[in-house]
Amino acid sequence: MADNAAGEHEKESSFVESVKEKISETFHSEGSSSSSDSDNEGKKSSPVSDVKDKVYRLFGREKPVHKVLGGGKAADIFLWKDKKLSAGVLGFVTLIWVLFELAEYHLLTLVCHTLIFALAILFVWSNAASFINKSPPKFPEVALPDDLVLGVASALRTEINQALVILRNIASGKDLKNFLAVIAGLWVLSILGSCWNFLTLFYTSFVLLHTVPYLYDRYDDKVDALAEKAEAEIKKQYAVFSVKVLSKIPVGSLKKKFA
Repeated sequence: MADNAAGEHEKESSFVESVKEKISETFHSEGSSSSSDSDNEGKKSSPVSDVKDKVYRLFGREKPVHKVLGGGKAADIFLWKDKKLSAGVLGFVTLIWVLFELAEYHLLTLVCHTLIFALAILFVWSNAASFINKSPPKFPEVALPDDLVLGVASALRTEINQALVILRNIASGKDLKNFLAVIAGLWVLSILGSCWNFLTLFYTSFVLLHTVPYLYDRYDDKVDALAEKAEAEIKKQYAVFSVKVLSKIPVGSLKKKFA
């Protein structure tokens, strides 16, 4: 009887302990959940702005420089992604500029001399192969594919049409700021054209395309910071110019006269 009473007492004590553990676990889980909820509410209530401050980019750029340049093989060449190819293209253009500008070669003369040299080598090579009992070399058939020609023509047509649309919008007199910017750009180009000929100007532009985008891609943060300060100063000077000069132009009276 004593053993049975002791066993029952042990069972009751173990049951009471298990109930106490469950109660403590439930209170602990409720406390942790309430603390997590309060943390979440605190996070929600904290004024965290999801929208970051917009970083200033030159000319309002929103894409990487590689995408701005087209994102194709030309962009890889201008940004020196393939150094051998970029150096080869720049070296070839430099050679053309040296031949035409420094050596004073003419285009037709250069084409004729190149064809004479190439045809002479191929002719001698084909005849020498028959003397040494070797089959003459097989020259591949070279032809321009239709897709390439049509693609180039379509791209040129699109760019020319966009340029015409921009010029028409500027000439319509709706945006005085763009009008003044285009006039200033054309005036600078006219000065550069009077200083250099077209080939030198083209070569200079090509060299700039191989250097300026590459340097800007590497140091874009510093350049954008300086450009932001410069744009703020330009806007300030333009506001002063608008108040002192542009506001005094009688635009309304001229419109009434031509209406």
